[in-house]
Amino acid sequence: MSWTGAFGRGCRVLLSAIVRRMAIARISPNVLTFLGLVINLIAACFFGYASGANQRAMFFYAGLVVFAAGFMDLVDGRVARASNRVTRFGGFFDSVVDRYSDVAIFFGLLVYYARVNRFFYVVLVAVVMTGSVMVSYTRARAESLIGSCRVGFMERPERLVLVIIGAVFNRMAPVLWVLAVFSNITVIHRIYYTWQKTKPAESAPAENISAA
Repeated sequence: MSWTGAFGRGCRVLLSAIVRRMAIARISPNVLTFLGLVINLIAACFFGYASGANQRAMFFYAGLVVFAAGFMDLVDGRVARASNRVTRFGGFFDSVVDRYSDVAIFFGLLVYYARVNRFFYVVLVAVVMTGSVMVSYTRARAESLIGSCRVGFMERPERLVLVIIGAVFNRMAPVLWVLAVFSNITVIHRIYYTWQKTKPAESAPAENISAA
C-alpha cells in the first residue's frame, strides 16, 4: 500500500471512530449542522474584520475556521446514519443551514472588500454568492422534476476547499474568479441538463396527437 493510500485509510478510520463516539453520545445531527453555521459565522467575522496589516492573519484564521465548519458538515449526516436518526426534516434542515453558511462566508468577504474600498471585488463576491446559491437551487428544483441532477463540478465541497485555499494562502482574488466563472457554468449546465431530460416528456403528447 502506498503512503497516500495508508494516509487515506487512516483518515477514514479516525473519522469513523469520531462518528461512532458522537453516535454513542447521542449528539443530535441537527445540533452539529447548526454548530457548523455558528462556526461559519465566526469565519465571516474574521473576513469582515480583516484590514491592512492584519489582513493575512485574519484570512488565515478564517480559513482554519471554515475547515472546522466543513468537518461539522462532513460528520452530521454520518452521525445521523450511525445513530439511526435520519429524518426528512434533518435533510431539509441541513440543506437550508448550508445555504446560510455559504452566504455567511461570502458576506464576510463582501464586508472586507467594502471596508478596503475595492468596489470591483464587492461586485465579484456578489456574483460568487449568487452563483453558489443558484448551484444548490437549480439542483433542488431540477430534482423535483427529473429525480436526480448531480451534473456540474462546482458543488459545495469544491467551493469550500477553494475558499480555504484562498484564505490560508492569501490568494482569495483568483479563487473568487474561479468560483464566479465555474459556479455559474455549473448552473448553466444544470439548466441545459434539465431541459434535455424534460423535453421528451413534454413532446410526447404532441407526438401522440399527430399519430392519432
